[in-house]
Amino acid sequence: MTETGNPRSRAETMKHGFQLVRAKAMARKEVRHILRDPFTLGLALGLPVLLVAFFGIAIDFDVRDIVTVVHDSDRSRPSRQFAEVFAASDYFRVQAPTPGGGILRQLDAETAGAVLIITPGFSRDLRAGKEVRAQFVLDGADNARAVAILGYLPGLLASARRRLVTAAASFPFPIEAEPVHLKTRFLYNHELNSRWFTIPGLSVIVLGLLSILFTALTVAREWENGSMELLLSTPVRPLEIIAGKIAPYLALSCCGMLILYLVARLGFGVPFRGSHILFACVALMFLLASLSQGLLISVLTRQQQLAMQLSMMTGLLPSLLLSGFIFPVESMPVFFQYFTALLPPRWFMAACRGIFLKGAGPLELAQPLFALALLDAVLITAAAKRFKRDLEP
Repeated sequence: MTETGNPRSRAETMKHGFQLVRAKAMARKEVRHILRDPFTLGLALGLPVLLVAFFGIAIDFDVRDIVTVVHDSDRSRPSRQFAEVFAASDYFRVQAPTPGGGILRQLDAETAGAVLIITPGFSRDLRAGKEVRAQFVLDGADNARAVAILGYLPGLLASARRRLVTAAASFPFPIEAEPVHLKTRFLYNHELNSRWFTIPGLSVIVLGLLSILFTALTVAREWENGSMELLLSTPVRPLEIIAGKIAPYLALSCCGMLILYLVARLGFGVPFRGSHILFACVALMFLLASLSQGLLISVLTRQQQLAMQLSMMTGLLPSLLLSGFIFPVESMPVFFQYFTALLPPRWFMAACRGIFLKGAGPLELAQPLFALALLDAVLITAAAKRFKRDLEP
C-alpha cells in the first residue's frame, strides 16, 4: 500500500514551517562570527564589569562630609554639647567660622554647605526650662543634596535632646523629657546603604544597553556586507533567523549577568534574599526583551550607524531616567507612569531590587513577570513580521 498525497505539498509545508535545524545553523553561524571577533566577547564580558565597578563606586546617593560652620554666640557647655552632636555624626564636618567674615559668607563662597547658628541665651533658656532655639541655614542651590541633609536633622535633633536632658540632671529646673519615644527601624536595607540600591540598577542599565547593541548591529551588518541577499535565497524563515541570531547573544548576555551578580555579591556586598531560580527566569525574560528590541531596530534601519544611534537613544536615556533607577516611577506624572510600562528595564529594575533586597516571590512580582512576558511576545512578533524575505526596504 503506497502513501497518498502530494509530496511537493508536504515539502512546501516543511519548508515554510519553523525548523529547529535551520535555526541551529543560523546560531552556529553567529557563534563563529562572535568567536572571530574578540572585541564582541570583551564588550560582552568585560565592559559590564568595568562600568558597574566604576560607577558603583562613583555613584553614592548618601551625602557625607557636609562642611558645617558653627557660629556659637552662647559659648556655654550646653551649646558646645549641642554642636558636638553634629560633629559626632558621619555626615557633618564641623568647623569654626572664618575670622573677619560674615556668618553666611562661606555659604556664598561655597566653602561650606550649612551654617549652625546658636544664639545668646541658649544655656539660660535651657536652665529655665524654656524652649531653646538654634538656626540651621542650608545651601539650597542643589535641591537633591538639601533634601538629603534635611532628612538627617530629625535624628540629630532627637540625639541632641537626649544628650541635653541627661546633662540637665543637675539643673535647678530639669528639662521635661519627651512624652513619646519614637523608634524607627528600616526594613530590607537597615543600613540605608545606597550601593545596595544602585548596583542592581546599574547592572540592569548596562547589560540592557549592551544587549540591545549586540543584536541591533547583527542584521544591519548582514545588509551592509551583502550577505543578507545570500541568506534570503535559502529556505531559512524569518523566525528561524531571529531565533538563530538571538540564541548566541542570549547565552553571552547570561554570562555577563552571572559575572555582574558575582561582582554585586562579592565586590560590593549586596545581599541576596530571594530565589536564584526566580532571578534567573526574570533575567532571561529581560535579556530576551532587550535582544528582541535590538533586533527590531536592526531590521528597521538596515544600517549599522543608524542602528547604533537609535539603540543609544531608545536604550540608554529611557532606561536611565524612566526606569526608576534615579527617579521613582510613582513620583512621575501619570502619562510617564504609563509610558514607562513600555520599557523592559522598568520592570526588571523593580524585580531585581525586590529579589535582591526583599526576597520577593512570584506573587509579589506577578506584574513585572507578566509585563516582561508580554513585551517579549510583542517585540519578537514585530521583528518577525517586519523581517521580509524580499530585498525591498
